[in-house]
Amino acid sequence: MTNLYPAALQRRTFLTTTALAAATVATPTWGQRPQPGTTAGIVFQVVDMSAAQIDISKDFLIGSRAAWQELNARGGLRGMPVRHAVVEVDGSVNSLQSAMATLKATPDCLAVVGTAGNALAGQMASWMARETPDLAHVAPWLHNTPPESQGNTFGVFATRREQITHAITALSIMGVSELGVAYVSTDEQARNHTDMEQTAAKLKLRLRSYVATQGLAALAASLRADTPRILIFLGGTPELAQFAQAIEKQAVQRYIVAMSDVNLQALQQLGVSRYTPVIATQAVPLINSNLPVVRSFRDTLGRLYDEPPTPQSLAGYLSARYAQETLLGHDGPLTRANVLQSFARRVPVDLGGFRVNPALRRTTSAYVTQSMVAADGRLVG
Repeated sequence: MTNLYPAALQRRTFLTTTALAAATVATPTWGQRPQPGTTAGIVFQVVDMSAAQIDISKDFLIGSRAAWQELNARGGLRGMPVRHAVVEVDGSVNSLQSAMATLKATPDCLAVVGTAGNALAGQMASWMARETPDLAHVAPWLHNTPPESQGNTFGVFATRREQITHAITALSIMGVSELGVAYVSTDEQARNHTDMEQTAAKLKLRLRSYVATQGLAALAASLRADTPRILIFLGGTPELAQFAQAIEKQAVQRYIVAMSDVNLQALQQLGVSRYTPVIATQAVPLINSNLPVVRSFRDTLGRLYDEPPTPQSLAGYLSARYAQETLLGHDGPLTRANVLQSFARRVPVDLGGFRVNPALRRTTSAYVTQSMVAADGRLVG
């Protein structure tokens, strides 16, 4: 991969090195511990800064930080600032265990908000249901449907199943009868195959799976004329770029449907296939949307950070904003048990056009948009 995309991956390598240096010890980045009575409470955010996730987590974290800084600039919660403590992990078991130990040792933590990325969010949901059932796990970047037993995880983003349903429905004019899914690894297949099977069954489609056990170029070369024209791609941004460029050597035109774990801006830098359209689903509004919450996001991000808006940074912003609206509407003492009850009520919230309208025993909204990455790298839609 490095030989294929030296310029684009150089940024990712730099980001990974920087992040992993900070994530070696999973401790919150708050400097000195705040004195009692000086904050309204602590909100933790756990993010995966491993090489496989940094493109997503970095942007998600920037959006979250912008939202918490925005809240505190307006007076915080009950006249006091909310302490936003970030715990970075590197994907290893040791760093994850250290992060969990930090949470258990911080009784003044009100909630864990905006865990990113998807695999870490799933691990945190399972661990918190078992070890900290009185602590709310709010708006994580979680796309696999969590078991009903994980009652303290409260999602706001569309599941992978909902994203795929939206994408396939939009392509139904092509008369789709079967669907392909390309996994970048056996681990990715293990995490997502059940959801994929259930989604295909619901859409009455035949599912054919392909796993890159010998590399993505080999996987692309193994596709035959009878391979489904629509391929769901489950993997990261550089992997998608490599797969899309390798697949263009095929004579049959196919459509690659990427999930919201692909960073579109990074994909533009890496380059896409000249002949294979890439359709990217997003669990947030389009970043050029005129919705009030998206305008607020662009304005806040532009004032605080020298970073272009991305769907992932918008997701981080929405995650924090949802938590803030619930905290602002909370009555009674600000304890983790009381805050958990406020989130458990799952009151509908309209965040300036992004509406979280949960139903009983349902953990996500179904807000999905999509864009097409044109051959020249432009985003359409």
